[in-house]
Amino acid sequence: MISTYLWKASRLSRRLWVRASLYGVIGISTALAAVVIGPYLPAGLPRSVGSNAVDAILQIIASSMLAVTTFSLSTLVGATATAAGSATPRATRLLLEDPTAQRALSTFLGAFLFSLVSLIALNTNLYGDGGRFVLFIATLVVVALIVITLLRWMDHLAGLGNMGETISRVERAAQEAMDEYRRAPLMGGVTLESVPDNAIAIHHDQIGYLQHLDMATLSAVAENAGSDIFVTRLAGSYCDPATPIAHIMLPAKQGLEMEDLAARIRAAYTLGDRRSYEQDPRFGLIALSEISSRALSPGINDPGTAIDVLATLVRVLGKPQPGRPDVSQTDMGKADGGKEEPDYPRVHVAALSEDDLIDAAFMPTSRDGAGMIEVAIRLQKSLAAVAGAGNPALAAAAGRLSAQAAQRSMEVLTFAPDRERLQAEMASLATRFGG
Repeated sequence: MISTYLWKASRLSRRLWVRASLYGVIGISTALAAVVIGPYLPAGLPRSVGSNAVDAILQIIASSMLAVTTFSLSTLVGATATAAGSATPRATRLLLEDPTAQRALSTFLGAFLFSLVSLIALNTNLYGDGGRFVLFIATLVVVALIVITLLRWMDHLAGLGNMGETISRVERAAQEAMDEYRRAPLMGGVTLESVPDNAIAIHHDQIGYLQHLDMATLSAVAENAGSDIFVTRLAGSYCDPATPIAHIMLPAKQGLEMEDLAARIRAAYTLGDRRSYEQDPRFGLIALSEISSRALSPGINDPGTAIDVLATLVRVLGKPQPGRPDVSQTDMGKADGGKEEPDYPRVHVAALSEDDLIDAAFMPTSRDGAGMIEVAIRLQKSLAAVAGAGNPALAAAAGRLSAQAAQRSMEVLTFAPDRERLQAEMASLATRFGG
């Protein structure tokens, strides 16, 4: 588990303006480096390569790159708007963090700044013959980078913002969060059985969604106080001053101020206006289910997309864990994920219910697709596939929702043969749910 500072640095590094600023600085530095390097070159070399051509090349780059950057940025904004309208607004952040799009925009902006600064330096006679030669070589490298980036960007634009690409991006984010959750369901802590009656409640003074929990900081606070901390709010939970985020036993060491301990505990909780994918496996499942639910709305009526999302959810939830037996929430023991010793033995974490995962993934589709026999059958097959992944707790949750979804569909379907098909499918899948 990474610290709060590393997590914030990681989030910041994925912002478009950060990469663009870095490329811009590199472009400006390259243009100015020729001023420093030029005097050290042999006097006769620059004239032998026709470096005077650099003026015309730089003018072409400067006049074209600003337009290309503006066009590319408008294309990216349009793709995010399309994804938000056709899929889910929760996918826009993933599109804006797309590394290929960020590299393309940053390269174009860096090339523009490089050419602009180079032209200014040329017109102010900062370059000698050696400097113009270095600038000529650097310009050729920049032109090559622009051509390669344009080719990659053209190929990337073909899928940017369309439904299939959006689903794939959300799937990757959901899969990464789910893999991390399966690896450490308690984030290195121990299972929270119950909060002691004499534990002191800790409240946060801010309002928002819990985006990141710094377990190392909580463990350090607990060790310093000689006490245990009981975490009751997980990533993705909505926090407000009225709801405790954690509890702590009375410090075993004397002289520790309770308010100081509370402040240090609050510092381990990073709150934001919106949920994030990293520590919140439910958020990716919710985003996928929203795509399915929107596809099943009367205005769109696209059951094929809903069926694609169901297959995606099976890949995320039904992925086997080689080399590690699945651990149910009721049999996690004192260590995290089957480890003999937890990383943070003094931090007790409330386990995430498998029912919450199944509901987040499949409940909207079971509701909105109840009247479509093709969706209802695919939903039952998907739940059966998840139930067969080897996790008893997940299988039980899938079986519960399967029965509810079947009952919902039976009450909505008016065509008798459709009901018979669904009943036959349920009978064939009964053994997968333990029936």
